[in-house]
Amino acid sequence: MAYRVKEVFYTLQGEGTHAGRPSVFCRFSGCNLWSGRERHRASAVCRFCDTDFVGIDGPGGGRFADAESLARAVLTAWTGAAHPLARPYVVCTGGEPLLQLDGPAVDALHQVGFAVAVETNGTLAAPPGLDWICVSPKAGTTLVIEGADEIKLVFPQEGAPPSVFEDLGIERLLLQPMDGPDREENTRRAVEYCLAHPQWRLSLQTHKFLGIP
Repeated sequence: MAYRVKEVFYTLQGEGTHAGRPSVFCRFSGCNLWSGRERHRASAVCRFCDTDFVGIDGPGGGRFADAESLARAVLTAWTGAAHPLARPYVVCTGGEPLLQLDGPAVDALHQVGFAVAVETNGTLAAPPGLDWICVSPKAGTTLVIEGADEIKLVFPQEGAPPSVFEDLGIERLLLQPMDGPDREENTRRAVEYCLAHPQWRLSLQTHKFLGIP
């Protein structure tokens, strides 16, 4: 299988349970909830996405003919020092990475030493062997993924109240204020919600405050 990747880069994970962890981000092209084109945003299932996942023209991106070449590109991007307590970590994201991420890719990434995480909207089944699954649900969709490690819910979303996701057996429940012109108000509301419902924790997009990718 060939893989279309927008970009591959080394940075700190900016949000969620692993915020602050050195990571390679492998951003796959394409999504099943929005084309990524502004002219289609108004009719998309997900209308608030702020990520460019169209094409293969980003740093480190391209078309990879097989899982091994994809894994080599991820390994090349990792510039952290080797350390027994710091296993290299790759976050497969998008767009929607599970349109492309498959068992051979996960195996190849493991072979070059990486723990493999995925950030997904949860509407597609995941391949076996993933080390971390972060689900970011979108209103108007049905979750089919199993075995997630965290829910990272962009808040607020009409039609996707946090209470809907509390009984899925997922231990880590994270509420992330929706970015955009109402970010300050959304942050205030998310803080209030977490204080009133302490099973939820606040997740901030710290990479945006830090000015890193």
